[in-house]
Amino acid sequence: MDDLDKALIAQLQTDARQSVATLARKMRVARTTVQSRLDRLETSGAIAGYTIKLGDAAARRLIRASILVSIEPRGQAAVLTRLRSIPEIERAFTTSGRFDLLLQVAAENTAALDQVLDLIGDLPGVRSSESLIHLTTRIDRVT
Repeated sequence: MDDLDKALIAQLQTDARQSVATLARKMRVARTTVQSRLDRLETSGAIAGYTIKLGDAAARRLIRASILVSIEPRGQAAVLTRLRSIPEIERAFTTSGRFDLLLQVAAENTAALDQVLDLIGDLPGVRSSESLIHLTTRIDRVT
């Protein structure tokens, strides 16, 4: 990845909806150069997809939480299968240490979050869980 690729990625992180023509104009290169770079970055896996980042107005409508989950030995596969059926779970990470999984959850309101927490806690194979409700974002480098 050279400086032009890095500049292109930086532009996309600012606004992934920019047209190829706009990107080319901002970067002072030909449109075909931008298009071929995008194709190569996508093919190589450097760019895995394009998404939106919710503004404060939309983000305020969701209650977010991180749920730390401890699972019985050899129970992780079955628990993960069941967790996939809960739409409020956005991501699941394996971890080292006292907990086996870290779940990233988003719910419409506290009642919905409470239901998700109950669902997780009642799953066969889940030993315990600890919830961390997100209050204020202080640093956000994820796009």
